[in-house]
Amino acid sequence: MSLHCQKSAKGDKVNTHKFKADIHQQDREDSEAMAIEPPFFEKYKAILQSSANEKEKPSTVEGFEELELPLIDLSHLNLGPLERQECIEKMGQAAIEWGFFQIVNHGVPDELLNRLKQEQIKVFQQPFDKKSENNFLNLSVQSYRWGNPLATSLRNLSWSEALHISLKDISKMDEYNKLRSTIEEYAEKANFLAQRLAEYLAQNLGIKANYFQENCSPSSSSLRMNRYPPCPYPSMMFGIIPHTDTDFLTIVSQDQVGGLQLKRNGRWVSVKPNPKALVVNIGDFYQALSNGVYKSITHRVIANQETERYSAAYFYCPTYETVIESCSKPSLYKKFSFKEYREQIQKDVKATGDKVGLSRFLL
Repeated sequence: MSLHCQKSAKGDKVNTHKFKADIHQQDREDSEAMAIEPPFFEKYKAILQSSANEKEKPSTVEGFEELELPLIDLSHLNLGPLERQECIEKMGQAAIEWGFFQIVNHGVPDELLNRLKQEQIKVFQQPFDKKSENNFLNLSVQSYRWGNPLATSLRNLSWSEALHISLKDISKMDEYNKLRSTIEEYAEKANFLAQRLAEYLAQNLGIKANYFQENCSPSSSSLRMNRYPPCPYPSMMFGIIPHTDTDFLTIVSQDQVGGLQLKRNGRWVSVKPNPKALVVNIGDFYQALSNGVYKSITHRVIANQETERYSAAYFYCPTYETVIESCSKPSLYKKFSFKEYREQIQKDVKATGDKVGLSRFLL
């Protein structure tokens, strides 16, 4: 029984004896399973066994309403002044009410997005032993990530793997199956798009037009390519645990498997995938910059039992020394630099296992 073909009995109503048996069975068969998979069962054996002994299992994915995000057609920006202004206002309203929206006619060619995914698949199909090497693709030790090293329960275990690449490190990459050249091409397009979106959103707030040009260099952002392997017990763990993004904006290209959920009006809702759109969400820095007008929304990815999922997230970030200050008074947040924010996150994650985030900087 491989990782791909394990099945739970009835959703989150997993038979405890079967669950324990599956854990031991997986231990015996890890060496026979596909070599590409991270050793989730081996690494998190204690957590899985502890959960098997619990009388009640955490249910994470049942009964969620599926909604479509607000759709912004960026081609309207090139029409008359009225259509342009309506498009910008629609974007701002989505950032206020949802913290998320999706965009079409965004200028990133479908061919490039498809090529990025194909190169991404090639990377993740490499043997785990190769992916986990310290110099994989000639990147830093922390570029390839999987699971959650700080997980203490199924609630904070991410059943996924990722390659997180700072744009300043792209030049160090090995030219592996055209991955480097494809990322360079995509990063240029995504950076231009993110800057445009950030500037349009700033118009509703009175932020100076060149704010983002001054504070975000082409190399200050990052790209995270995600793979979510089939998960044997999708009702008991996440693909990625609930979190907010640190940056100004995130641009996400995802496949049609689905799984993205966001917290809206106090409840979790599922986002219906749109094959023609990119997903955009507000990050912590833009919430602070906007003085709480735009919302950095908690979101997560649920696990899928039978189908792997791929996504690529472009994080539009300022330089490390950039100071984030609310654009209006009275300020909700004290001034802080990207460096200070990152250091606070590291402290909180180490101490509590959670990011905590903007609440640390409230006045």
